[in-house]
Amino acid sequence: MTVEAFAPAKINLTLHVTGQRADGYHLLDSLVGFADIGDRISASPADELSLQVAGPMAAGVPTDGSNLMMKAAELLAAGRGAALMLEKHLPPASGIGGGSSDAAATLRALCDVWDLPLPETADVLSLGADLPVCMTPRTQRMRGIGEELHALPPLPDCAIVLVNPGVSVATPAIFRAMENRHNPAMADVLPVWQTAEALADWLRAQRNDLQGPAVALEPIIGEALATLAATPALFHAMSGSGATCYGLYADDATANAARAAVLADHPEWWVRAGRLLR
Repeated sequence: MTVEAFAPAKINLTLHVTGQRADGYHLLDSLVGFADIGDRISASPADELSLQVAGPMAAGVPTDGSNLMMKAAELLAAGRGAALMLEKHLPPASGIGGGSSDAAATLRALCDVWDLPLPETADVLSLGADLPVCMTPRTQRMRGIGEELHALPPLPDCAIVLVNPGVSVATPAIFRAMENRHNPAMADVLPVWQTAEALADWLRAQRNDLQGPAVALEPIIGEALATLAATPALFHAMSGSGATCYGLYADDATANAARAAVLADHPEWWVRAGRLLR
């Protein structure tokens, strides 16, 4: 039996850094959505644990125990065998949770193959702060260091364009560049957005506190943001710690036209159009 799973791009529509614990971990308050753009995972029974990687973003992806997918498999059932396959479409180290989403999809697939229950949030947090939210790829509010999750109503029907200008950003360097780590959180109760326009209006009053430091370290991120600003985006910002930026659009036709316009100016960039998952 081969089980397939989709590993969608995780989009931090907001990312408020609200504090820092004594152990160095940063406290966050983030509205997280997912896009229908992502990687594909398959898992099949096998005597030994192995991983093969294919796809347009496969170059440089490790297939040994250092890969988060392999770590996830070992965490779930150490010593158990499975043949894992990753079809890689998302760029690595890009602020859209590619590695974490791959690992979460691996856990979902292997639980089917091995007939095991899904692990608890506390168990997967050791694999990274984005693992818990990626286990259930739907609209959520993520707080704490990533372990406090609150399901939210689906986001409104909305198209999205993702733009990565081809640089990898080290998250620790972004946090080190922050001047203020104690910023206001989002409101206690979030609205229910009925339209993409309403969501965009609300997002304009929110923040990604990592965007400024990221642009300072990698100015090409600012160029990506400016390029999105020149399209009919309802809203645009950086996701996570970058370097991927996103634009929200009223419909598929506008998003596809925006993607074409960005690629016309920057054919070397990674640019994809899709929809927010609901």
